[in-house]
Amino acid sequence: MNNKQQYVLAIDQGTSSTKTIIFNEYGKVVARGHEPLQTNYGADGFVEQDPEGIVQNVLTSVRHCLEEFKRQDRDVRAIKAIGISNQRETFVVWDKSGRPLYNAVVWQCKRSVNICERLAADPIADAIKTKTGLLVDPYFSGTKLVWLYENVPAVRQAIDNGEAYFGTIDSWLLYKFTKGKSYYTDYTNASRTLFFNITTLNWDAELLQSFNLRSLNLPRCVPSSYHFGETDLLGLFETPIPVTGLIGDSHAAAFGQNCFAPGSAKATLGTGCSVMMNIGGQPILSSTGMVTTICWSTEQQVCYALEGVIVTCGATIEWLKQEWQLFHDSRETEAMATAVEDNQGVYLIPAFSGLGAPYWEMNRKASIHGLTFATSKNHLVRAALESIPYQIKDVIGAMEADAGLLLDQLMVDGGITGNRFVVQFLANQLNRKVAISGFPEVSALGAAYMAGLKAGVYTGLDQLQELKLVKDNLSPRDVDTHKQWYLGWKKAIGS
Repeated sequence: MNNKQQYVLAIDQGTSSTKTIIFNEYGKVVARGHEPLQTNYGADGFVEQDPEGIVQNVLTSVRHCLEEFKRQDRDVRAIKAIGISNQRETFVVWDKSGRPLYNAVVWQCKRSVNICERLAADPIADAIKTKTGLLVDPYFSGTKLVWLYENVPAVRQAIDNGEAYFGTIDSWLLYKFTKGKSYYTDYTNASRTLFFNITTLNWDAELLQSFNLRSLNLPRCVPSSYHFGETDLLGLFETPIPVTGLIGDSHAAAFGQNCFAPGSAKATLGTGCSVMMNIGGQPILSSTGMVTTICWSTEQQVCYALEGVIVTCGATIEWLKQEWQLFHDSRETEAMATAVEDNQGVYLIPAFSGLGAPYWEMNRKASIHGLTFATSKNHLVRAALESIPYQIKDVIGAMEADAGLLLDQLMVDGGITGNRFVVQFLANQLNRKVAISGFPEVSALGAAYMAGLKAGVYTGLDQLQELKLVKDNLSPRDVDTHKQWYLGWKKAIGS
């Protein structure tokens, strides 16, 4: 370990804000900055952001963080590296001078639904799944770029003339911050585009040809921990600092949660839930509705993952609060759930926006099963909370079947982890230990680890394992009873 203090600056560029955190060589936070980001929601499911606005948003967030850092009389020259994690599927198209040709198209945007329907009926759909590990869905960048090509003449002309540069937000920021000198992306972000072959770890010429995008300029694909170039962040630093980490935010969270070994997994419990399981050094295609993706990568190692997206978790609790007014504050729900001994056969299927993995019944509606005159509001609240662990168990079970791996323990982060009933119920359902992260900003932490590994601030995965911060470990209890309850859930969901 070095005697002199060393720091890593991590930029976590999210959909609704940018967080900047400076970490020391022990993975501890020394300064934070935060800046909200404007998103434009248009008709027909269009969701866009201003590309130059994103750049300025990041710079403002970094400025706030550096001000706090300097107030502590710390030395800016001791910041050894910059790491960036980012909202994954959002992308920008720009010209050689760095001028955007259109707004940033956000991952939530649904403009390409018709294009997806067209592609799903085409033989190329099988090749897309085999090569990219993804499903043909508006969620991923590729089909929305096809929409721009077909509907925006300036974009079409620039692509056909070989003058259009494509990039997810990591590439866009890197290009702008290095004034066009560095044009890279990492494997995790590339693996969310529908153009990237997860086996060859490069752009796929056949897929690009089939999308009419063969003349598109694409960034060089490299591991997440890599020397991407240097930047003074457009004048925020006196001397340039190397950028040595680029990684998609969900992948960064898995890395920050120490999902280093096959069978390790993390679940981020928020409005919805993203579950990601490390499956080791070879891709495995899912037969259960998961997507296959790159988990994380260094120059020494590439790890693949299965990812399952659950549409509705915390949003169910919010619905009971807003529409039913069963409680004033979601923190009350834990006491309400434990006030009844069991759910008395009451199950809530939270298909408010359809059911995601592993069911993919997007037209399904939410339902409540097993109501009697003895059902109280506590039973309803309990059923809503239980629906979160049940859905995660569905996804983990599907992943274990796909990968032929057994989960060793589940790392959880996100707001709902403050509800002990949910986390204990999850441990009981999985019959595995569940570890609650002691650190709220795990995406920024993962980006800092990636950058710090390449810059020599952190020595390797063993050291990162030692730095791991766990707030609590919950062990399973009462497993046989929980097996019976899960059978009731499967019956209610109809599988």
